[in-house]
Amino acid sequence: MGCNTSLVEIQPQMQSSSLRKTLRLRIVRALAGKPAQLGIIAITVLAVWVTSLRAQDPPADYLVGAEDVLTITSYDQPDLSGKFTVEADGTFTFPLIGRFKAGGLTLRQVEANLKKRFIEERYFRNPEITVAIEAYKSQKVFVIGEVRQPGTYTLSGNMTLVEALARAGSTLPTASEEAVIVHATGTAGGPTMPVDGNPESIIRVDLKALQSRAVSLALRDGDTIIVPRAESIYVFGQVKNPGAYALRQKDTTVLQALSLAGGVTDRGATGRVRIIRIAKGLKIEIRVQLTDLVGPGDTVVVPERFF
Repeated sequence: MGCNTSLVEIQPQMQSSSLRKTLRLRIVRALAGKPAQLGIIAITVLAVWVTSLRAQDPPADYLVGAEDVLTITSYDQPDLSGKFTVEADGTFTFPLIGRFKAGGLTLRQVEANLKKRFIEERYFRNPEITVAIEAYKSQKVFVIGEVRQPGTYTLSGNMTLVEALARAGSTLPTASEEAVIVHATGTAGGPTMPVDGNPESIIRVDLKALQSRAVSLALRDGDTIIVPRAESIYVFGQVKNPGAYALRQKDTTVLQALSLAGGVTDRGATGRVRIIRIAKGLKIEIRVQLTDLVGPGDTVVVPERFF
């Protein structure tokens, strides 16, 4: 139990690699002399923490913007350390040197420029400074369509499509299994709709394949994620729950369509199922097998059996 207590006590809010090293070191010390079983548990917990922390790290080319909150640590003079909010003009006030331009720079560039200012103004000969993101507020993505909480969300670190959908409360039962990501061509003040003739700005993602393959698809500032409504099919006749149902899979069979409607009743004739389909403005009826595929807008009809 002593090991578990130590682990709970060393959960810091960390975003830099140096602090992650500190976490690992403290866990190693906490495990000294403990049973091997506790070590295995602790390593598992550490793996989960490090994975979570890594997801918060900004990409190397992340550009600081207005409203971002920076954590600046000075190892030469600790009282200079603190949290600084980037203002609308991309600047913030830093002790000793005054206004400092950070907007449009990467974190490493901010560090380099701060060090340069300290050297030029002769405060330190070889300043040791680190800069990290405390809060992402300048970059955003938009999630619209068939999700529980559509809206604007802050783009934090290496946010993926799955993480953005999770923030939006996940998809609705009426959602299709495809999501569309539209890259903004400029500064995006709101959602960007797909533009015909510009396929490079549009990415279509199979959500089912994305989850099963655990693929990480990173987002960009200004991206719009669109989750369209699934097309419908209709199931009537001798089924338990007749009505309209979302066609979420492209390869849905007649049997699967009947399952959506609760299955066939005792009076249903599964050997005489037919589909009513509108093709080129004309209504046609097709006798189908249970393994045949249904299409968007199809009406599946299960007739009554003859006794």
